[in-house]
Amino acid sequence: MGITIVLLAHVAATLFMTGLIWYVQVVHYPLFRLADPARFAQFEADHSRFTARVVVPPMLVEFATAVVLVIVPHPILPLPLAWIGFALLVVVWWSTWALQVPMHVVLTDGYDEAAHDRLVRTNWIRTIGWTLRSALLFTVIGKLLLQHS
Repeated sequence: MGITIVLLAHVAATLFMTGLIWYVQVVHYPLFRLADPARFAQFEADHSRFTARVVVPPMLVEFATAVVLVIVPHPILPLPLAWIGFALLVVVWWSTWALQVPMHVVLTDGYDEAAHDRLVRTNWIRTIGWTLRSALLFTVIGKLLLQHS
């Protein structure tokens, strides 16, 4: 039962982050262009602070449970799929720290069109990564539901 709770927490965190990243990619980041240029630095600071409150807990849960699932496999999640999911998560985290965070740092000085465009373009890495992770986990959820029906 314990590893099933880990799997369910993992699925919940991944699905949450997938929905959130699609919102950010399609709605939130594009709206940066419309922010008041005179107040953009404050807008960016507030965005970063408020976003961290929302994304850090599920990202940590997702990462911790991904590690557990490759160490202690769940019978419904084949180990190769757990490793593929983990690899995708590493790509997402790498993209966050190597690509998106530096663009947010640039934007703390004020709106910069090139930095904003790079932020939106490179954020597709995370959007696709989390989407693929969700698709992988949906196959696992389907197996789990079929097993218990």
